[in-house]
Amino acid sequence: MKLDRKFPATSNGGEREVEVEEEEQGFKTIEVASVTDNPHNRHRQLDHINNCCGGGDLSSESPAPSPAVDELSFIPPLNFAMVDNGIFRSGFPDSANFSFVETLGLRSIICLCPEPYPEANTEFLKANGIRLFQFGIEGYKEPFVNIPEDTIREALQVVLDVKNHPLLIHCKRGKHRTGCVVGCLRKLQKWCLSSIFDEYQRFAAAKARVSDQRFMELFDVSTLKHIPLSFSCSRR
Repeated sequence: MKLDRKFPATSNGGEREVEVEEEEQGFKTIEVASVTDNPHNRHRQLDHINNCCGGGDLSSESPAPSPAVDELSFIPPLNFAMVDNGIFRSGFPDSANFSFVETLGLRSIICLCPEPYPEANTEFLKANGIRLFQFGIEGYKEPFVNIPEDTIREALQVVLDVKNHPLLIHCKRGKHRTGCVVGCLRKLQKWCLSSIFDEYQRFAAAKARVSDQRFMELFDVSTLKHIPLSFSCSRR
């Protein structure tokens, strides 16, 4: 069905003709001809057309959709990265990171901090069936850095057991203590020292420590079980 309407002549003498077409499906298409140069007349006539069609204000724009809230809730911990299939590293996760950590499907977490694990984190582990391995290493600053080799070795034994994968290794900021564990793992994977140091420095940045790199260089991997160059991807 077609409905023709003509409006009075505009201030500049031009006649405005509007054709409203309604299709069988119920959709309405509006074509406007002879556009007037007078803004006041243009808005008045558009309002009149809109009222005839039973719609809202055509001159107003629909608000832009707001970003999805769910997408904003997946925040990774500081210095988060994948080390290998089933192995991740990061700084200390807090409650803002729980939604993201949950997506990893972890079986285990290795914490390298000596302080008692926060109650909120402990509840999160229980709710998700994640086992905590805590190896307390003090966060000393140079030149008083003391890296306990036996503790690093124990942590590596947990990392090497694929039954603990997927697994997250973390300390406070994911730089020094985590960097040493990952660096020693790289020696087991037969990485060259320059590549091991490059990876360590990417996370430690300006806080890189010569003592940490010396520890990784001198670390003896002969007593540990040698592993393939890469772990197979394991899931819970």
